Amino acid sequence: MAKLQLSASEILTILREHHLLTNVINANDQLVVTDVTYDSRTAKPNGLFFCKGNFKPEYLTTAVDAGVTAYVSEVAAKQCEATGFIVTDIQKAMSLLSAAFFGYPQDDLFIVAFTGTKGKTTSAYFTRGILQQTTNKHTALFSTIDRILGPKPEQEFKSDLTTPESLNLFHDMREAVDSGMTTLVMEVSSQAYKKNRVYGLKYDVGIFLNITPDHIGRNEHPTFADYLHCKLQLLVNSRQCIINAETDHLEDIYMAAKATTEPEDIYLYARDGYKPSIDVPIDFRYHSNEDTLKDAKFTVSHTDLAPAKLNLDGEYQLALPGDYNENNAVASLIAAGLAGATANEAQQALPDITVPGRFESVATKNHGMVFVDYAHNYASVKALLSFLRKQYADSRIIVVVGSPGDKGISRREGFGKALNEEADVAYLTADDPGFENPADIAQQIDEHIDHNRVDVHVQIDRPTAIREAISDSHADDVVVLAAKGEDPYQKIRGVDTPYPTDMAVAKQVIADIEA
Repeated sequence: MAKLQLSASEILTILREHHLLTNVINANDQLVVTDVTYDSRTAKPNGLFFCKGNFKPEYLTTAVDAGVTAYVSEVAAKQCEATGFIVTDIQKAMSLLSAAFFGYPQDDLFIVAFTGTKGKTTSAYFTRGILQQTTNKHTALFSTIDRILGPKPEQEFKSDLTTPESLNLFHDMREAVDSGMTTLVMEVSSQAYKKNRVYGLKYDVGIFLNITPDHIGRNEHPTFADYLHCKLQLLVNSRQCIINAETDHLEDIYMAAKATTEPEDIYLYARDGYKPSIDVPIDFRYHSNEDTLKDAKFTVSHTDLAPAKLNLDGEYQLALPGDYNENNAVASLIAAGLAGATANEAQQALPDITVPGRFESVATKNHGMVFVDYAHNYASVKALLSFLRKQYADSRIIVVVGSPGDKGISRREGFGKALNEEADVAYLTADDPGFENPADIAQQIDEHIDHNRVDVHVQIDRPTAIREAISDSHADDVVVLAAKGEDPYQKIRGVDTPYPTDMAVAKQVIADIEA
């Protein structure tokens, strides 16, 4: 177990090496900190406090009163006895110092990292499921849904961010290592790079699944170019790269990988017959053999360009239907293969892997099928609804959906577009409205819907919207509860308000109707 402490000389060396240090206040060469935090409510004696985010001077005062002896800030504090390390970028400093404080746990883990507009969570679960066999259940998971740090029940809990703050990230990596984990599968969001939550972190394998406009708006990415740039940083910081050759902006993505990775350590994949937008070497091809509501079967084969050491040829089966999930699974197969998994281990594991909140369903007696899925942007909602349209060609597609407040502004137009293309009826409702009025968000989605094509209802209370959608559906209809998946709360005005989950609400509605 790493000794959790940092000396003044270590702090100074790290900050100077990265050209972050501008000044030291109340210098103390004998300083040794034995705790780190950015939350004054958790400050401890001999601790180091990071003045990050919406920082207020009283937070530091509270931390010092609790015994903190040093702080890191972009601005020197007035009348403060603690040693102050003044830096140019607090987020970068916190990431670097947190990694050092927790003993660089990333060095003891084989890290597989996914980015993409859609498919990150599903791919992460596929990969971890395979590697659980390969590593004898010693694979940790940091996902949008869950963080799993070790074998104990209390080491599995719901995530609050796709990629946590750097201090929490390295803390959790340390716990994973100390719990015997040898491998980590994680999702990396564009915001993780925008906010420098993973600054200085390197991955053994980085996977770029796809990119479409998302997370563009106030509080997030000002432009698509900025969104793409942040996504590309995962490849720049990976020793080996995997790229979906069917993604948009392939040239930008491939060139980013080549900037820091040798060509032989870059792997590309695509379905049979697909011709990429640029001339790139395709290492693996896949072919869909069967795609039903119960499962998906597909075959993977290597090309002459694939390395002999990575033998993944064969047929695979997924418990999660949807042709779009086959693409996710191929990325996971290659990633797991680079982490040491065999084709046989993957073939055994994949049929049993499920993802919380992904394509869960429940049948009704007289009100059709109800599906719950976390699809939460244009690309994922479009993929989900188009798949269901193929399976239920003669059915009405009824969608309950909302968009979060304070972020993902571009999703609102995207939802309208996806509904126009694939839905018959839409119930617009609340989904983590934050500090915005959910009725205003619904109106903004509605502005992009063609009412001649889609029958639109607005019901802001989400449980009521679900009840109305199911109650008004017929035996041959399909009801889709989109975007929240397994989320057990609604983010309302800064408070995580308990919410029973879409599936729990749906099952209660069905029980009431069929009683």
